Amino acid sequence: MHYDAIIIGGSFAGLSAAMYLARARKSVCVLDTGEPRNRFAAASHGLFAQDGSDPKLMLDTMRQQVGAYPTVRFFNDAAVEAQKADGSFSVTLQSGATIAGKRLLLAFGVSDILPEMPGLAERWGASVIHCPYCHGYEFSDRLLGVLNVSPMSYHQAMLIADWGPATFYLDGGELEAAASEALSRRGVRIEPARVEHVTGDGSNLSAIHLSDGSTQPIDALFISPRNRLNSEIAGTLGCDIDHGPLGSTVKVDQMQMTSVPDVYAAGDITRMAHNVTFACADGVMAAMAIHRSLVFGGDKQ
Repeated sequence: MHYDAIIIGGSFAGLSAAMYLARARKSVCVLDTGEPRNRFAAASHGLFAQDGSDPKLMLDTMRQQVGAYPTVRFFNDAAVEAQKADGSFSVTLQSGATIAGKRLLLAFGVSDILPEMPGLAERWGASVIHCPYCHGYEFSDRLLGVLNVSPMSYHQAMLIADWGPATFYLDGGELEAAASEALSRRGVRIEPARVEHVTGDGSNLSAIHLSDGSTQPIDALFISPRNRLNSEIAGTLGCDIDHGPLGSTVKVDQMQMTSVPDVYAAGDITRMAHNVTFACADGVMAAMAIHRSLVFGGDKQ
């Protein structure tokens, strides 16, 4: 079958796009491996009518609703290569199968690169967290920390003070005097010692252990780690890619189209700010742009 659109990635951005394309009665193929970025979190926050919901159940519901449209087909498979020839895309899957389509939407997401510190990985998404807007409220007025892992960590520490008493753990790093003064004005304590590991009960964090032998109580540790694109397909297709302090993003215009004609991108791979609301909105915009491109072809959309 030759699809109107192939969507690589079936999380919030990809499924939102699939829904709108299906409602436009276009044939859609969604490729997904079932490992969304927020699978480590027990609840998703900030999306109206879904605040506090289990993200896995949210995606299950979305997939069921999208799957109810007769023009949508799902493949639980990964795309490993994509090529364009004679106005059509050919996508090779990990299973060895090949599918074809007129338009391509990249929504394969990113993966976080966590520091190799004992105790962090098993608490990621629970009490070791990234986005204060997504999970900060649940830790209001508790003991909060920010780990210095990237150039954005100072800015994160400045923000976190609005959720509770905060400590910026420099982890042996340096801090300019102006930044130190700004944190002090925000009431953020600065801890210069290197962090050895963190401990707690299950996924709950309770203590952070420093290189000087001291231990400090803590309820939530915010980190702003680097991330990587989950696929190299954007690069091999020739899409323009920006390289920022936290990772790479696929460049798109206001209609979510990449620098390569007929290739669109949506979700975390296109922006530095990540949440479910942004991902869904990006998917909707990409779907509308794809539909218009299918109708008008090379004309102005």
